[in-house]
Amino acid sequence: MGGLSVAGLGLSDLLRYEAEASIRESSHIPNDHSVIFIWLPGGMPHMETYDMKPDAPAEYRGVFNPIKTNVPGIEVCELLPMHAKIADKFTIVRSLHHEFSDHGGAHKRMMTGRPPKVPTGTVNDAPAVSSIVKKVFGKNATGDSGMPPCVAAVDSGRHAVDTFAMGPAYLGASNSPFVVAGDPSSPDFKVQNIGVKDEMQTRLDDRLAMLNGMDRLRRDVDKSGIMDAMDSFNQQAMEMLTSDQVRDAFDLTKEKDGTRERYGNHAYGQRALMARRLVEAGSRFVTVVWENPTPGKTIPVNCASNWDSHAVNCDIFADCRWRMPNYDQALTALIEDVYARGLDEKTMVVVASDFGHTPKINPQRGNKSKVIQPGRDHWPKAMSVLVSGGNAPMGQVIGATNSKGEHPVERVMTPNDLWATVYRHLGVDYNDYLKNLEGLPMQILPFGKPIEELAPMA
Repeated sequence: MGGLSVAGLGLSDLLRYEAEASIRESSHIPNDHSVIFIWLPGGMPHMETYDMKPDAPAEYRGVFNPIKTNVPGIEVCELLPMHAKIADKFTIVRSLHHEFSDHGGAHKRMMTGRPPKVPTGTVNDAPAVSSIVKKVFGKNATGDSGMPPCVAAVDSGRHAVDTFAMGPAYLGASNSPFVVAGDPSSPDFKVQNIGVKDEMQTRLDDRLAMLNGMDRLRRDVDKSGIMDAMDSFNQQAMEMLTSDQVRDAFDLTKEKDGTRERYGNHAYGQRALMARRLVEAGSRFVTVVWENPTPGKTIPVNCASNWDSHAVNCDIFADCRWRMPNYDQALTALIEDVYARGLDEKTMVVVASDFGHTPKINPQRGNKSKVIQPGRDHWPKAMSVLVSGGNAPMGQVIGATNSKGEHPVERVMTPNDLWATVYRHLGVDYNDYLKNLEGLPMQILPFGKPIEELAPMA
């Protein structure tokens, strides 16, 4: 049971702190809706994906061409042919922006909906959105399913809650997500602390019998009721640990081979499939981090481990040719699966990153390749996000940047407008307040309003 919490707390500790700190605001509207939040660390280049500028000067437009989709007027990069077939099932927002060009500051700005006090580093001074969702709905967020309400799936070695600014800040460690580290496409992948092997069941039963005897002894000597309270938290932890429903939700072998192949036998695809299974089982907010699509395999010398497409890190065009087929396959498989299984009314898929990249190409010598190669630097002044499902109108492009992709010129928005949209979908009143460590009320979202073009359909 130990090691479940990213803060090093045991599961029973996590549940106890969660109960002690629970705040339920009457203005929230509990529902069974969910979010799959796909995070692309390093910054998805908007000029190579969803906001191409084929008429811009060569030093801006790059080498790829836009292609038509199944929705007239919507175009995407030629490296996204599967996207082109299902544009009626997603909406592109091209006009988000913020002010933080450092990865740390940008992560915090995007993950929390608040301008960070410090523009660098990824330790939050405000809680991440997933922590707020968990805090608002508490341990009952998933009903009797036993599912963790908030999950984050990441590469091995990237499991610390602060790696991507997903920390709970003043909401406390009990509101951290349950972190699943590793490559689900690997044959030896397993989720720690979920389920018990068959050969361990007898030993576990023996320990439970022993604990029950100890519990009777403790209750005899403890007249304060504290021990009984501790017993209840331990029982919750044990129920989650031994739950068939929880274990099965994480078990990708339950899926048909054809489904797994459609998602792709790589980290992007199998992590997305896991996210679909988790929300279907009852989890409310699943963060899927896509960095290296093929962990454990050699990254091409002119490509990068994540989306940070500086020329010193990669040849951006070579990196896109290597990365985008996996991205295209995994994301479109997820979107199609969500719709095919009838999850699209209750599940919203959101794809975002810390920022875009400079509209103008900046050639430099690569650290690995040792040759001059094209790249784009950090650019928070313009970025694209993709939204699918949530019972919202799809097949749209919302907002626009100028002719060189430098800054928004239509429907100018910030990350807060995106999060207000997500909160509305989940039934969270983003104008409400939660208490910080000093007991002072802090507004869930200090500004922003839902994107009306993504209002749920009647």
